Amino acid sequence: MDTSAPINLRYEDIALGAEFETAVHTVTEAEIAVFADVTHDHHPLHVDAAYARSRGFPAVIGHGLFGLSLMEGLKSELKLYEETSVASLGWDEVRFKAPIVAGDVLRVRFRFAEKRPTRNPARGIVIETLDLLNQRDEVVTAARHTSLILTRQADRDATAAI
Repeated sequence: MDTSAPINLRYEDIALGAEFETAVHTVTEAEIAVFADVTHDHHPLHVDAAYARSRGFPAVIGHGLFGLSLMEGLKSELKLYEETSVASLGWDEVRFKAPIVAGDVLRVRFRFAEKRPTRNPARGIVIETLDLLNQRDEVVTAARHTSLILTRQADRDATAAI
């Protein structure tokens, strides 16, 4: 899929059951360390390779929230609602199923699971189910994400306001 131009799905465009997969991303120790700095979580599992090995991991491991953040970032690169997203309403059923190890090659597979209108006809709610997969096709993080996106009514309202 060419992601150079925004796709800008509106609520009406969301086909329940439609699946997408992102490009891959290789996790580095440096990225994990930067995330530790930004979040002030310097647990040795995330910043000390010898300590991580002493706990049975082959290298430092990413924070669970690093994986969740990467899920959103990789999904955003698809530009499905680059200019039609109003807000993230939250993440539910988040599960850290396996460690994210420096050197892992990750990608996101997700599908549109539910959608419902809101009281505002210019906005709708979309729920996605997402899996962050490593190079062995193991799910390392699973979650549901709820987004508020524009409808075609928002386009009509914007045109009428001109």
